[in-house]
This record gives sequence, C-alpha cells and structure tokens, in this order.
Amino acid sequence: MNEINSAAVNKGKLLAGTIVIIAACLLAYMPAMRAGFVWDDDRYVTNNELLAAPDGLWRIWFTADSPSQYFPLTYTSFRLEYDLWKLNPTGYHITNIILHTANVLLVWVLLRRLAIPGAWFAAAIFALHPVHVESVAWISERKNVLLVFFAVLSILAWVDFAERSHNFRPSRHFYILSLLLYIFALAAKSTACTVPVALLLVLWLKNIPVSWKRWLQIVPFLLLGLASGLLAIWWELHHQGTKFTRLDLNLIDRFLIAGRALWFYIAKLLWPVNLVFSYPQWKIDATDPLQYGWLAACCAVAFALWYWRKKVGRGTIAAIVFFAATLLPVIGFISLYTFVYTYVADHYQYFASIGPIALVAAIGSRVTSKLDKQGKGIAKIIAGVLLVTLGTLTWRQCRVYKDEETLYRDVLLKNPSSWMAYNNLGSVYSNFGHYEDAIEVYKQAIRIKPDFAIAYVGLGAVYSKLDRDEDAIEAHKKAIRINPNYATARYNLGAIYDKLGRYQEAIEAYKQASKIKPDYADAYYNLGVIYGKLGHYQEAIESYKQTIKIKPDDAAAYNNLGDVCNNLDRYEDAIEAYKQAVRIKPDLAEAHCNLGFTYGKLGRYKEAIVAFKQAIELRPDYADAYYNMGVMYWQQGQFNEVVESCRNAIKIKPDYVEARYVLGLCYVALGEKDLAMEEYKILKTLDEQVADELFKQIPP
Repeated sequence: MNEINSAAVNKGKLLAGTIVIIAACLLAYMPAMRAGFVWDDDRYVTNNELLAAPDGLWRIWFTADSPSQYFPLTYTSFRLEYDLWKLNPTGYHITNIILHTANVLLVWVLLRRLAIPGAWFAAAIFALHPVHVESVAWISERKNVLLVFFAVLSILAWVDFAERSHNFRPSRHFYILSLLLYIFALAAKSTACTVPVALLLVLWLKNIPVSWKRWLQIVPFLLLGLASGLLAIWWELHHQGTKFTRLDLNLIDRFLIAGRALWFYIAKLLWPVNLVFSYPQWKIDATDPLQYGWLAACCAVAFALWYWRKKVGRGTIAAIVFFAATLLPVIGFISLYTFVYTYVADHYQYFASIGPIALVAAIGSRVTSKLDKQGKGIAKIIAGVLLVTLGTLTWRQCRVYKDEETLYRDVLLKNPSSWMAYNNLGSVYSNFGHYEDAIEVYKQAIRIKPDFAIAYVGLGAVYSKLDRDEDAIEAHKKAIRINPNYATARYNLGAIYDKLGRYQEAIEAYKQASKIKPDYADAYYNLGVIYGKLGHYQEAIESYKQTIKIKPDDAAAYNNLGDVCNNLDRYEDAIEAYKQAVRIKPDLAEAHCNLGFTYGKLGRYKEAIVAFKQAIELRPDYADAYYNMGVMYWQQGQFNEVVESCRNAIKIKPDYVEARYVLGLCYVALGEKDLAMEEYKILKTLDEQVADELFKQIPP
C-alpha cells in the first residue's frame, strides 16, 4: 500500500511540475505571441519563395536555393505553417514557444534519466532564463528550438541504448532511433554536430566503458556531424558572404575570441542584464597581454577540473565540457557572417546553457538537502524568487521583439556604436516612407563605420526614391569603391542609369553585376528590358533566356521574351513564350492578351478571342484586351461584337483613340451614320488626324 501511495505522490508531483512549467513558459513568453517579423525573418519567411512554390519542398531539401544556411527541416516547418496562417506572425511565434516548452520538459526528463539532482529546478531555469528569449521570440531562430528538440530526443534514445546494451538487453532499435533523431537535429541546424560529445559524456556519467565497440557506435554520429559542419562552412563562404568579407582573424585572434566568448556566455547566464540583440564587437589585439587573461582563465579552469577531478566529480566536469564543446562551432574558430558586427549572440548558447544551468541546480539541490527544515523552506523561497525574477526579465525582453523599429532602437540604447542597427533602422524607415529619417540613420552608420558598403547602398536607394539621382549614383559608386564585388550595388546603379535613360551605362552596370554574381536573374532580366528599348532584340532574347535558365518559373521573363520575338516577326516562338508565361502564372492577364494579339497576327482569330476573354476575366478593366478583341471580331465581320468590345474599352478608357476609331468604322459598316459622327466629334478633341481619317469613311 505504501508503495502505491508513493507512486501516486510521485505521479502527482510530476503532473504538477509539468503544469507549472507549461504555465510559466506561456506567461513569460506571452508578449512574444504579439510580436512581429524582425531581421532575417524576411529571408526565412516573408520573402521566402520556397514556402509557396509548387516545387518548394524539393528545392528546400535537394538544392542550394535556401536563402540562408542548409536548414531543410526548419524551412519545411515554415512551409507547413505558411499553408496554415500565411504571413501572420502570431502562428510562427506560438510554434516557437510550444517547441521551447517541449524542450524544457525534455531537458527535465533527460536530467532525471541522468540522475542529476535538482532536475526540475534546472528545467525551470532553462524555461525562464531571459538569455533564451532571442532563440524563442525571434522567428528565424526556429532552427535553434527545433535543433534542441531533436538533439535532446536523440540523447534520450542514446541513454536507453547505452543502458540496455550495457545490461545485455535488446537495444538496436534505440540506437537507430537515436541516429535518426540526430539527423533531424542536423537538418534543423548544423551546429547539432556537437551532439556526439554529449553521447560520450552520457557513457562517462553512467560509468559505461568507452570501448572500441562504443567508438564504432559513435563513428556514424561523428561522420554525419563532420559532413554537416563542412557543408555549413562551405555554405557560409559561398552563400552567406564571408567569402567576400575580410574578417582579418588569425589563429591567435580566434583563440582570444573563443576564450573571452566562453566567459561572456557564463556571465550572461549568471547575471542576465543588458541583454541585446547585437552586442558591441570586441577589439581583438594579440599584442595586448591583458587580452590573454580570458584564455588563461579557461586553461586554469581546465587544469583545475583535471587536477581535482575526483573531488569535483564527473557531473561537474561533464556540465562544463558539454557547455564548451557545444559552443565550439560559434566562438570564433569558424568564420560566421555575424562576426562582421559581433562575436557573440544570446541564441548561440541556447543548447549549451543546459550544462551550466544543470550544474548550478545540482549544487543548489545538494546544498539544500543538507539544511534543516527551516533552511529548506528559505531555500525554496529563494528559488521561487529567482524563477519569478527570471520570468519577469524574460517577459520584458520579449517586448523588444515587437517589431523591427523597437528591436533596433533597443540595440542602439544599449549599444550606441552598432552600425548594423543604424543600417537596419534605415531600411525600416525607408520601407515606411520616412526617407529623411532613413538618410540620417544611414549616415550615422557610415560615420561609425566609413567602409560600410551596405549602408551606402541603402542611402543610395533612398536618394533614388527621392529622385536625388546624382546623390544616389555617388552613394552606390562609394559602395563599389569599398567593395568592387558588391553585385547589388552595381545592379542598383544600373537601375538608376536606366531610370535616367543612360542606357549604355546601365547595360555596363548590369553586366558587371551578373559577372560578379552569375546567377543574378534580375540583372539579366533588366538587361533584356534595356536591349528591347534600344531595339537590340537578339541581345534581349539572349538576356531573357539567361534569366529563364536561372529562374525557370519567371513568367515575366517569358512574357517579355514573347514581346521581343513578336518584334522580330517570330510569331510561333512568341506564342510558345506566352504559353509558358501563362502556364507558370495563369493569372498573368498581360500574357493572355499578348498571346491573343499574336494569334491575331497569324489570322487565328478565334484563338485570339479566347485569349482576350481570358485576359478580361482576370482583369475586367483591361481596356487593351477589349479593344484587341474588337479588332478580331472586325476581321470576322462580327460588327455587333465589335461595338460591344470597343464600347467596353472606351468605358474604361474614355480617351482611347484607337477604340473610338474602330467603333466609328463599325458604325459606318452598320449604317449608323449619326453614331459614327458622334465618335468623329469626340475624336476631333482627342486626335484631329485620326478624326479626319474616320470622317473620310462616313458617307455624305
């Protein structure tokens, strides 16, 4: 009976603990539910064509089309959500919060399985610690919460496998499950490559010998992690921009960054104040002896742990090793694009923080267990105050993610030297049409960082919107002088030249952009437009074909290609191009209209009428489609239909000279002289020459 009562009490405690954690997470992260999209969310969600494209899922997993790193599982989750709530940020935020809550519960289960004292308290700290807000309240960090979800599940499966195999029980299924879950974790974010360290630590904590057989079991995890890590490095170089970003960091610099970063993350866990989306970038100087202090302190801790390993115990060592190893990919040894403006970020330690948090909770639990009843009561009060404080700080930090302006203003309040925040704030102001404010913050970014090419491009774009074209040209030229390989700057410069009618300069700028970035479809497209304006139709065709080669689903490029083919009297080619355009984008009314126009040139009037009707169905105010359909009816002698079509065109566009002329001719053919004269009188006010032509056709 006592055993039954004890089991019931334990189940009750587990249920109560679960409810408290879920409620705490929901309360602490409630402001995030009302937050919007912020930096990088456009690449991951709002402007990510892979979420809506018919072949998007295939491209997410099996191509290099992803706008950021290779995170196929993360993008897949976004694609599924896009089908549910499109671009409503609330749904994405709630999913992140649910995943974080699940992670907290899984951490609790894992620590209990590893017999770590204070497991629930550790999970509660992990749930409410404000350093994790960046990972949960920022939609783009779905990859982080998703990584931890599958990584912890993988470790739990490994615990079952290790225990069963050590006790000679069936365990193969748990090994396969652990490996599969690890693959999912890597597919969420490549920094899961450090999980094999955790698997080894599990064996060590449980006193399971790491024999050669165990090493063979770990090898698949290591190989998968290595492959994922190498892919991430390659992607960072060739897709994220670090290839063209001069970080100027040698090996000593990287060690100095790593040493300081480890202490920075520990400090933020112990004293989570002044948390900021973008921390100031440290000045790394290998000639300054003081900068070696952080690294020396790391070495001292490592030596002390080894020297007093029996006293400190395996749990302490495992927690610290897990922390350092999990942070290894992001503390300086591998170049990340974020290193351009900061060497640290809160979201980097979301997974790693489990180690120190578990260690603190275990120490607190052991100290509390030695206290008397009154002391334990005081300890519980202190623990409760700590959790409430952490939860309050988390709630406050979530409000920073309300929108981009709020986020960047918070950064500038805490880090006034953040040229990145000034630049991004400029983009926000520009999008809202606050151009003068945008100019000011872009200039502030440039004052802080004179070689900041991106800010010059942003400034130039605002100048262009204000028609300050010479200022815009000069800003883009400065960006190009700073970074000659800046394809976007050259592309924007081409657009400004095009706007001013300086077509040869525009062509040269677009060519340079496409040379730097061979897959720059928009540059080829705009080249095609300019060549078309200049009557260089063959060059235009080649440019549009190159666009289509890069973007096979570019309906506008097919439509323009059809126009150029029409100009060369290549009607069958034009028809094929227009058909491709409407196949890709069935609601592209212009392509339907162009298709009808081309059918008309070939005398295929019935097909032309069908095409014009489709254009009108899509765009009821399409005057040109009505007019051209009227011409097709005229060719077939269907005068009543001509009248109806031209009247519809004129109703939409009263000054439509051509439509009134054809309508007048049709009235003449129908013997409606008075109506023809009315059209003549109106045409007289619009175009005398056309009116005179109509008058000649009206019988006396």
